[in-house]
Amino acid sequence: MTLPSFWKDKNVLVTGAGGFIASHLVEQLLIQGANVRAFVRYNSRADVGLLKYLPAEQFQKLDIIFGDLRDAHAIRQAMDGNSIVFHLGALIAIPYSYLHPREVVETNILGTLNVLMAARETRITRLVHTSSSEVYGTALHVPIDETHPLQGQSPYSASKIGADKLVESFFRSYDLPVVTLRPFNTYGPRQSARAVIPTIITQALTSDTVKLGNLEARRDLTFISDTVNGFLMVGQVPDIEGEVIQLGSGNEMSIGDLALKIIQIIGRRVEIQVEAQRIRPQKSEVQRLVADYRHAKELLGWCPKVDLSQGLKWTIQWIQEHLEAYPYTEDYQF
Repeated sequence: MTLPSFWKDKNVLVTGAGGFIASHLVEQLLIQGANVRAFVRYNSRADVGLLKYLPAEQFQKLDIIFGDLRDAHAIRQAMDGNSIVFHLGALIAIPYSYLHPREVVETNILGTLNVLMAARETRITRLVHTSSSEVYGTALHVPIDETHPLQGQSPYSASKIGADKLVESFFRSYDLPVVTLRPFNTYGPRQSARAVIPTIITQALTSDTVKLGNLEARRDLTFISDTVNGFLMVGQVPDIEGEVIQLGSGNEMSIGDLALKIIQIIGRRVEIQVEAQRIRPQKSEVQRLVADYRHAKELLGWCPKVDLSQGLKWTIQWIQEHLEAYPYTEDYQF
């Protein structure tokens, strides 16, 4: 006998729904029977972002709302009638945050405040707030657990620290039923060209040179299906309000070794070249991230299941089939 999904007929709002992780989350929620409202940043092209890659039968079920996180009225309207909220909306590009810190702060901090205020007014049953491993800065000890100090090493990371603390304050001040989920570096199909794995893959598929910045930085890489499973678990496991829970593989790899691994899987002769303009400011670069996911295992029963080699193969295959979505440009900096 097949038990019904927890998500069947649940009314769910996902902010930032056109993004990488969010689009996969939306797809899984729809598959499991949820009624999903997707909040997507307004643009004149009516571009729904990565939601366009959803199967037609799932896409047709979506209730898409265009707006801006900085518009409190738009957020309040979008949240009305929903019981569970996944807040993934944010400006996430670190190089962009160097150029436009005010926009990043307004979107990530004030936008989160708008989500919290609306969630309190509408009495939602669970708000899952999305943090980032960037809030830790360069690791002071490894593996990193949820008690690691927070360090604002970029305007982006500082904005996420501010948002996380606002979420904490609404739990402590108003008993808002919130959980903060902190994924480490997630990768997989649909990820944008601004991220390091797609830029390595795209260049290795189409050029004889892969141009990168800091090859020594080390990252903890988690495949998208594992991260999405973590979101689904956090949305439904009872009695975890107020918790901060991180998702990661517990393994780390340097960007240089990652590039070599991807090139080996692709099977072309490709040279790796370091470009100075791709290197972040020295005091801002996060040199090392590796997760301790024991808290997620204890509270959720979560652990990563997809190993890096398999995840990279699936990602490479998807990008090969969608190269038109990855126009190479020198403007991307990694």
